[in-house]
This record gives sequence, C-alpha cells and structure tokens, in this order.
Amino acid sequence: MHERDEYWMQQALASAEIAAEQNEVPVGAIIVRDGQVIASGYNLREQDKIPTAHAELLAITRAAEAIGDWRLERCTLYVMLEPCVMCAGAILLARIPRVVYGAADPKAGAVKSLHQLLTDSRLNHRCDVTGGILAERCGTILSEFFQAQRRLGKK
Repeated sequence: MHERDEYWMQQALASAEIAAEQNEVPVGAIIVRDGQVIASGYNLREQDKIPTAHAELLAITRAAEAIGDWRLERCTLYVMLEPCVMCAGAILLARIPRVVYGAADPKAGAVKSLHQLLTDSRLNHRCDVTGGILAERCGTILSEFFQAQRRLGKK
C-alpha cells in the first residue's frame, strides 16, 4: 500500500506545483475512488479571495459533483499537508473513509499535530489515516515557497 500511496501523493504534488505557479501556497489534493482520480484541487485563497479555498475543500466539492453524492464512500483523499480544522471537518462530513497526507503541520494540523479530529471516537465518523507519505518532499516544497515569499517581503 505504501508504494501506491506514494504514487497518488505524486499526483497531489503535481496539483501543488500548479498552485505555486499561481503564487498560491503550494498545497495540492486529489481524491481517488476505485483506483481512479475523480477530483483534484489546490489552494486558491489568494486568487479567489476566499478563505475556504483550500485544496481539500475544492477537491471534496469536485468529487461530490463527479459522483453525484455528498457521501464520498470508497474514496481516499491524498493531500500533501496535514489538514487543518476546517478541512478535517469537511472530510468527516463527506464521510471519506481514508486520508493520506505528506508533511505534518505543527501550527495548524488537525489530524495528528494539534488535534486528532479524524480519529476522535466521540464523532460519528472516523477515518483511517496514513501520514508521512513523501513528507520530506512535501515539506521542502512548502519551506521553499515560504522562504521565497519572505525574500520578496511578503507575509
């Protein structure tokens, strides 16, 4: 499974590269169902001026449209950065059974770092979670982006 997860994470990274080209924080996500990508997304907060335009939310919306149902059963979400509270909530509401992420997010991660929302037994849905897939590469892409932004004097 680890090899397959790396393959799909490469696809999420390709979405992140598109975000970086558009001066967005390079986070990419894909949703796989029955061995096929049914949706992808990357951050668009700066371009769209919408605070909820995170890669995961965009991918979840597109996946629901693709299958014609809000329940994303039999799906796996691959995202290069540990989801935040908002995205973890959407993952739970969409009933996604499995989430695979790359780099941990010690400042905002809601899967393992700060909170463990996707595995919280008090909630009515839980996910199988695999973290750390291509973590070094995912983290490097983000670090390099933010270093470049600081050199340009941006926040």
